[in-house]
Amino acid sequence: MMVFVFSDNLILILPKKVYKAQKITIFVAQTIKIEIMNFTQAQITEILDEIANGKNGYQELLKLSLESIMRSERNEFNKDNGDVSNGFRLGSVLGHGGKLELTIPRSRHHNFYPLILALVKEQNEECKNLAYELYSSGLTTEQIGNLFDKIYGHQYSKSSISNMMSNAKSDIDSWLKRKLNKRYPIIYIDATYWHTRREDSVSSEAYYTILAVREDRTREVLSVVNHPTEGASNWLEIFEELKARGLEEVNLVVSDGLQGIENVIAQVYPMAIVQLCTVHLTRNILAKVKPCDKQIIAKAMREVLDPSDPNDTPIKGHERFVGFINQWIKKYPSLKSYLSPRNKLYFNYLNYHVEIRRMIYTTNWIERLNRNYKRTLRMRSSMPSPESVVFLLASVATRRKEYNMPIYQFTYETKLFY
Repeated sequence: MMVFVFSDNLILILPKKVYKAQKITIFVAQTIKIEIMNFTQAQITEILDEIANGKNGYQELLKLSLESIMRSERNEFNKDNGDVSNGFRLGSVLGHGGKLELTIPRSRHHNFYPLILALVKEQNEECKNLAYELYSSGLTTEQIGNLFDKIYGHQYSKSSISNMMSNAKSDIDSWLKRKLNKRYPIIYIDATYWHTRREDSVSSEAYYTILAVREDRTREVLSVVNHPTEGASNWLEIFEELKARGLEEVNLVVSDGLQGIENVIAQVYPMAIVQLCTVHLTRNILAKVKPCDKQIIAKAMREVLDPSDPNDTPIKGHERFVGFINQWIKKYPSLKSYLSPRNKLYFNYLNYHVEIRRMIYTTNWIERLNRNYKRTLRMRSSMPSPESVVFLLASVATRRKEYNMPIYQFTYETKLFY
């Protein structure tokens, strides 16, 4: 390899080859030599073109240019600071479509840091942040690569885009494992499903989310977890993990009507009250009746579940529900299952202040988050792995600004908080 110095500010490292310049034949040996040459502009252009047309030519030119600028910058630094050169260190930055492995100059007193390197790294961080924002907004890695082609004049590969988000993936992983508060007055739990590739097959898998209300009345997603299916035993594992991360006390758990969920909650948080989702209850009942009766039954269920009476109690609410079931059970015998004592869990919201009942008698808040998940995932027919889905869902959860805002309706001192 040979180093040609075209001027004080430009150093070009050429590959092993024989060049002819101004009637001088130069053999590039294995050892590094430095020659001061007076090349014409045409000769310089020819040399640069030959490098650029080679494999990864533009990458190589960018690398050589950056290293030349850093060497010149170090020379100026040494003059101004009375320092001396002290070899090089290896480093890497994202270049045009890939990673550049650079030889970065050092000074003896270790005070030198190339300005050009700082600028390149700042641009790299902007690219990484932009790639992450676009990906978590729903774009695929291929679409991001095409967009970067328009912005930066080069199409980044799928793997390059994935590499850009490596820091974000590490941050999301740390966020999913972070320590939690000791107490959350309310948590909402639910699972959503998405087509996911696992080994050689694609199937719909469950992704569990826990959304909590903090004591300061803001919301926080505590966890996003994957299991192939939804079941009470999987929730037990998730609750135990929450406890291991520091969550010791929960006052109210709002859930859909998954069988056995109340028993699982009692194992980990025995003092927690369970509120089953009244919207799920209504949907399930309407699914068992004829279309001609749906409107009448839906209206009757709204009256049974009405949360607006401040003097209402769980006992009164359940009695209304039993009366409603008995009214329709002759026509629809399948409704008999709703006479189970377990269905009292649908009326625990009536224990709380009338102003917050509408917020705790359904899983609407977490259903809204699930819709945001689906909106982001919809641009993808299936995801390559469960880990990629968890990363994307957690990215959506961390970007929802409203979760950092106080819930304006929680203005009353209730036993949920005190």
